[in-house]
Amino acid sequence: MAKSNRVIEIGAWMLENGHRLALGVTGGRWPRRLLGMEPVELHTTGRRSGQKRSTMLTAPVIDGDRVVLVASKGGHSDHPDWYRNLTADPRVEITRDGDTTPMVARTATPEERAELWPRIVASYKGYEGYQRNTDREIPVVICEPAA
Repeated sequence: MAKSNRVIEIGAWMLENGHRLALGVTGGRWPRRLLGMEPVELHTTGRRSGQKRSTMLTAPVIDGDRVVLVASKGGHSDHPDWYRNLTADPRVEITRDGDTTPMVARTATPEERAELWPRIVASYKGYEGYQRNTDREIPVVICEPAA
């Protein structure tokens, strides 16, 4: 049975704000892993406002300096705002362990997605359910250090 968008939105809000609270209370020391993935903070520029936006996410795949994110929004029928922001302006920053790095984000090609998706699901099986819950193909985002 598919979850409603409203239930997904409430769960996502609770997870993000709970994560921010835990990091704030522990001075960034906890959690180091969340659902088996590394927590990261993604900084984008609002596509309409032009203001800096920040989102707590988990990275199921990190290869050296390359960080892979999944625009799942928990299986919601719409893309997350952060994804729409980075498609409008791919210049982003990612904070990991307190260090912020300027990066360039892009949607994985179909071939890259096919290679990465099994690794993503191996990292967190919930992504399979998120994909089943929505008719949209969930984008995989590759972030690489800015030149």
